[in-house]
Amino acid sequence: MSAGTFTPRPGAAPVSRMILAQAALETRMLLRNGEQLLLTVIIPALLLALFSAVDIVDTGAGEPVDFLAPGVLALAVMSTAFTGQAIATGFDRRYGVLKRLGASPLPRWALMAAKTLSVLVTEVLQVALLTAIAFALGWSPHGDPLSVAALILLGTAAFSGLGLLMAGTLKAEMTLAAANLVFLLLLVGGGVIVPLDKFPDAVRSVLELLPISALSGGLREVLQHGAALPWGDAAVLAGWAVVGLGAAGRLFRWE
Repeated sequence: MSAGTFTPRPGAAPVSRMILAQAALETRMLLRNGEQLLLTVIIPALLLALFSAVDIVDTGAGEPVDFLAPGVLALAVMSTAFTGQAIATGFDRRYGVLKRLGASPLPRWALMAAKTLSVLVTEVLQVALLTAIAFALGWSPHGDPLSVAALILLGTAAFSGLGLLMAGTLKAEMTLAAANLVFLLLLVGGGVIVPLDKFPDAVRSVLELLPISALSGGLREVLQHGAALPWGDAAVLAGWAVVGLGAAGRLFRWE
């Protein structure tokens, strides 16, 4: 056996490999967390099944599932990219996980990239599950899949920025309470289950500027009405993404 066969080779792995490894770890941790599964999978699935089967809310002409499915897809994006990520990152920060990872060979920007990749993987699983449930309930989607993908990516960027901003500036307990409160408020007032035209005009004009309203409304325009990419909704999401990610980049505290 030649000399040096067992000689150690110290050094950091390529950044791409570190990102993939960290993203895989983040995804496994999320899928093993019962509370996160309740928020990201079970609640959206139950809402879709319940409100499609029971005539509780007037969703207008057509099958209820045609109105509800796009809104629940938007809710799933928000639950993962905003609520789930804010809570998980907030407690990582509290327990010193971010501080330790920040001192590792994994660059801080790569850690954020890994978290974003984990969010996207989770969203793919969510969309697949909710789409299967919607089809079982008689959903008949229309429109261009690329427009749907563009809206989901913009929505992910918008909600991720807001979630990271909250996690990086508030205490973990406050993040937990605030993220869940925002989730509930946007569920009711974001056009997910209740159509925005049920609200007074003055209130509706404000609600339409929310990221969840833009995402649910944009997905509904494409999937229910077969429209092209709704540029107004896309612009609202892009604006929130720029503001949220920019503020998170400046204000995020690692300790």
